Amino acid sequence: MSSLKKLLSDSVVYGLSSIVGRFLNYLLVPLYTYHISAASGGYGVVTNVYAYTALLLVILTFGMETTFFYFANREGADVRRVFSTALGAVGSVSMVFVLAVLALLGPISSALGYGTHPQYIAAMAVVVAFDAFQALLFARLRYENKAWKFAALKLAFIVMNIGLNLFVFLLAPRLQHLPMMQWYDEQNNVGYIFYVNLICTALVTFGFWRELKDFRFSFFNIALLKKMLRYAWPLLVFGIAGILNQVADKILFPYLMPGPEGEVQLGIYGACVKIAMIMAMITQAFRYAYEPFVFAGGRDSKSKESQALVMKYFVMFTLFAFMVVVCYMDLFKYIIQSDYWEGLRAVPIVMMAEILMGIYFNLSFWYKLTAKTYWGAIMSVIGCIVLVAVNVALVPRIGYMACAWGGLAGYGTCVLLSYFIGQHYYRVPYPVATIFGYFALALALYAASALVHIDNLWLRLAFNTLLLLVYLAVILWSERAMVRRVVGKLLHRG
Repeated sequence: MSSLKKLLSDSVVYGLSSIVGRFLNYLLVPLYTYHISAASGGYGVVTNVYAYTALLLVILTFGMETTFFYFANREGADVRRVFSTALGAVGSVSMVFVLAVLALLGPISSALGYGTHPQYIAAMAVVVAFDAFQALLFARLRYENKAWKFAALKLAFIVMNIGLNLFVFLLAPRLQHLPMMQWYDEQNNVGYIFYVNLICTALVTFGFWRELKDFRFSFFNIALLKKMLRYAWPLLVFGIAGILNQVADKILFPYLMPGPEGEVQLGIYGACVKIAMIMAMITQAFRYAYEPFVFAGGRDSKSKESQALVMKYFVMFTLFAFMVVVCYMDLFKYIIQSDYWEGLRAVPIVMMAEILMGIYFNLSFWYKLTAKTYWGAIMSVIGCIVLVAVNVALVPRIGYMACAWGGLAGYGTCVLLSYFIGQHYYRVPYPVATIFGYFALALALYAASALVHIDNLWLRLAFNTLLLLVYLAVILWSERAMVRRVVGKLLHRG
């Protein structure tokens, strides 16, 4: 139970950087959508370029975060040697990547459809290289349980990013008459988004000076690197397939629906799914705390029981977040400009796909702990094939809604495969019936909210609040034994 308390406390701190930081970042969504109209397709460009950077980040880290945890927790491991080897490998690959992109900037930009704006590609190539390098530094903080420093650096980036974006989009237009502001061009708003990201990402690197002091070239070990790469390569395939499940639709969309109409639809979809990203915040914060927790616990029976318990709580909480968003969509929609609202119908589907992604992450530890990481690669590739197939078949017919359904189908496939195969190799007593019951409850209440039409805004919000309370009441009744234990401990302390 003490380990679960540690997991909870770490999740809260990591959530401070992830959830609060992403919430602050939401300030940028209305900023962008109010200054970049849906009809211009500019936000479609942002969505597309960031999809490529997400994929490249996985490639440049090539599974070394998880590999670092695995090798650092082995008996007798030299943590500094493991860290230096992993960081040196990722740093070298990232540097070669940047040099290659800059050398071939023209052809690459043209191939991606940005031949007239190669600066977008150059800026984001440097950003993703910095991000890959920092991923190992953040992993070191997680390994050492320095959750507060982790949160401080994440929030530092967010604060700088928001501050510079507010300056560029709100203050700079009013100061462009000054000689020192002649660089500003309102037609380059899309480019400024990328340049601000580059500046902030580079500055955060200075916050890792203590961790960088611990890096030694003399500790870089080729023999160890070979072992790490053997462990990591399936994770790379798994990671590529996994991230493609998140971004393949945004990468493929311009090819499946080319031209201005495709950019407009992708911009609408990209803006609306920002509302659904509250689920991504929760799962990311959970992942940061849960990965070191599971690897430290090993394969003992108590660890398996804890994994089953955590899975149930994860589903309970994420379904509650799902209910909050769908019940108060009339308020959340103001995060984006009204000309993007037609895409709101995709939000519930995308949120449910994010929940399945979190479940898949929970299930994934069976092959990580048993060193059968090739299974992760196989399952993720199958899920990605399902997603791509749905997009190719349906995007020309139903547009961006195919992206939402494709993500749900892809992650659903991964969850089913991971559960049934995992129970054969590494049986965990997940409360499947209870989890299915909570899903059925949340979906039934969502259906009631969607099917009952109430014209008055306040009455509609009141009705949805009642549905949310019903969900909470059922959860509290179902978990009444746990609630009694928690209340009893609180009263005892009081």
